[in-house]
Amino acid sequence: MAEKGEKVNWYELSVKLHRFYGGKIETIPKVPVRRIKDFAIWYTPGVAEPSRLISKDPDLSFELTSRWNTIAVVSDGTRVLGLGNIGPEGAYPVMEGKALIFKFLGGVDAVPLVHRARDPEKFLELLELIEPAFGGINLEDIESPKCFHILDEARKRLNIPVWHDDQQGTAAVTLAGLINAFKIVGKDIRKSRIVLFGAGAANIALYRLLKAYGVPPENIVVLDSKGVLHPDREDIDKLMISHPWKYQIAIETKGGGLRPGDPIWKALEGADALVAASRPGPGVIKKEWVAKMAKDAIVFAEANPVPEIWPWEAKEAGARIVATGRSDFPNQVNNSLVFPGVFRGVLDVRARTITDTMAIAAAEELARFAEERGIREDYILPTMEEWEVYPRVAAAVAVKAVEEGLARKTTTYNEELERARRIIGLTREKYETIWSKGLIPKPPVDYPENE
Repeated sequence: MAEKGEKVNWYELSVKLHRFYGGKIETIPKVPVRRIKDFAIWYTPGVAEPSRLISKDPDLSFELTSRWNTIAVVSDGTRVLGLGNIGPEGAYPVMEGKALIFKFLGGVDAVPLVHRARDPEKFLELLELIEPAFGGINLEDIESPKCFHILDEARKRLNIPVWHDDQQGTAAVTLAGLINAFKIVGKDIRKSRIVLFGAGAANIALYRLLKAYGVPPENIVVLDSKGVLHPDREDIDKLMISHPWKYQIAIETKGGGLRPGDPIWKALEGADALVAASRPGPGVIKKEWVAKMAKDAIVFAEANPVPEIWPWEAKEAGARIVATGRSDFPNQVNNSLVFPGVFRGVLDVRARTITDTMAIAAAEELARFAEERGIREDYILPTMEEWEVYPRVAAAVAVKAVEEGLARKTTTYNEELERARRIIGLTREKYETIWSKGLIPKPPVDYPENE
């Protein structure tokens, strides 16, 4: 085992173990097969009757097949986190890892599906063509601004939930962290000034959630690489065509009280919260900028692997609460807190879509979970080890889907909480059993268990 304090080469170790295991997931039966004659039930001739019934009522596919618990993790590999445009084959290990997390934390069966349909319309056509095979779609690692168009259109065209984790997942967990951070500093999030540094998938989705949560658009400043999004910017007419999502923000926020050409420090002057989701640092956000923020400032620096500003630098500059995307610092803003529970909930009620209000319900439940355990400056969000949070997120999302008339099945919070606990608990129990029995081979190299 790795000695305490010994630096682990995660890249080298990962390649060795990926090669040894030949990938991370597999498909195994979940029905009894004790003799060859059992296939008369599961295959021919018996399977003909479920097929006949489904052909008359396609929604029965959610009851008579594994579709009810199966999603596709879909990517064209054009914007893989930290790696960029590496293509579909290069993206496959990431999608497979996502599928592993879906199963382990949410009890959801996920299929990696990478493809070469880079044209947005071909991408959307692919989603429409595969819809009958899945209960939901998780979009992943798609370049901007194409990712916005694909999500918006897919939500209109498909009759199953579609989620883009780089947008909705990051936005939901960030909102959860902000809710609790504002509670700690004693400020009203809906009356505060919030700066979003970076106008990519995460922050554009966060802007949408903040607006839906009740934060007035004029209280929000959004900055891209050219400065503040403002209706008087020189490129505003071009944005109307090339990036209508940025254009909408510019019109709605009116620049948050700034003018085109104002320096970044001006945007942060007197701001209550900063959410940076831009490019790896350090030094992308300057200490002197943070020093100009309001008293008890909140700073989220979410770039990986290095945040836009080191947490201790933000603290030295006067920030009271700091969050990053890293697990080795307090207050990790981690998508994995959101998407397993969200999909558990929408699959269990056979939801037809995932709305922004459902994402807000997930954020509020995350925040509530942490608050019940005692929020403090270094604990504003649950951690992945607190697995009880996932059934609760599932229950909150499922109930919201029912309330909004978007579910094929009805449920109550407590019913879904117990259902999700049972499904996720059984998944963990199955894993522990096959691991303890040696059915998963032990790694052939030292495993850093003490890290």
